[in-house]
Amino acid sequence: ECQFINGTEKARFVTRRIYNRLQYMMFDSDVGHFVGFTPYGEKQARYRNSNPEILEYNRAVVDTYCRHNYPIFAPFSAERRALLVPIPGPPVPPSPSQSLPAHSQ
Repeated sequence: ECQFINGTEKARFVTRRIYNRLQYMMFDSDVGHFVGFTPYGEKQARYRNSNPEILEYNRAVVDTYCRHNYPIFAPFSAERRALLVPIPGPPVPPSPSQSLPAHSQ
């Protein structure tokens, strides 16, 4: 999965390995190596981290795949912006003219 912040200024590549709804390993280009989350995932991460070709390939994907394909991804990606929500003040009781009609059950 490719994640972009400010266009291609900050690109990140993340790959997750999941089995039976449990994430056992992931690679994050910001971290630069594989991380295991289960005993099996830790074993797989050690193996992949010990192989320089696998590490170099995954580190380069952010440039060769993510940034290269950004013009294709951009129209379909949602730009994430901070949403400013006003802080509500104290509750204001409704005026008699705004009260809801009573209903019987």
